[in-house]
Amino acid sequence: MLNRILVIDDDIELCELLSDYLGSEGFEVRTVNQGEQGAAQALAEEYALVILDVMLPGMNGFDVLRKIRETSKLPVIMLTAR
Repeated sequence: MLNRILVIDDDIELCELLSDYLGSEGFEVRTVNQGEQGAAQALAEEYALVILDVMLPGMNGFDVLRKIRETSKLPVIMLTAR
């Protein structure tokens, strides 16, 4: 079973918190802090899940999701402060 999760969020503290929590549950977590880099990473490697912030600098979360959906059915959980 694939246990890798990609977190795409510009909030460094939240990324660290998610990495610590999910890591203690046995997941391998990779974090990316930019939308465009996150979309590329999501498509470059295999992940069980992407946790994606809506409000990212540059390419926003909805644009990242559209980019991922062009070629992948990877599960995505969207985060938002709104």
